[in-house]
Amino acid sequence: MVKIIKTISANPRKIFQIDGLGAILSAFLLGVILTTFEDFFGMPARVLYILAGIAAGFALYSLTYYFLNIKKWHAALRRIAIANLLYCLLTLTLVIIHFQELTVWGILYFALEILVIITLVYIEFRVISYKNP
Repeated sequence: MVKIIKTISANPRKIFQIDGLGAILSAFLLGVILTTFEDFFGMPARVLYILAGIAAGFALYSLTYYFLNIKKWHAALRRIAIANLLYCLLTLTLVIIHFQELTVWGILYFALEILVIITLVYIEFRVISYKNP
């Protein structure tokens, strides 16, 4: 993990690219795949579309910072890391609210999504605080 932090800290644009592409993938999975197979996963489509919209907004934010190559990136990365944490909290809340409707596959999907995002947030905060030796 330390090597990943060092590599990304040397080129902080990379974390915005990773975050943005991951958010695009989430938006696609939530807004297209999970809604198409709503009965298989169990989460209502209206909820999935909201989560997909949020993910699309995060993708736009992160990829904007990636393409603009802004030098003062620490605050921008902190904002998206906090937003990602809030997204995980929202997702967990929605899983709890709709737990009776969710299938095992739905629970597995959202648990995996939260795990991946929490890992990304950990890396983002480590990159923000990383000091070159």
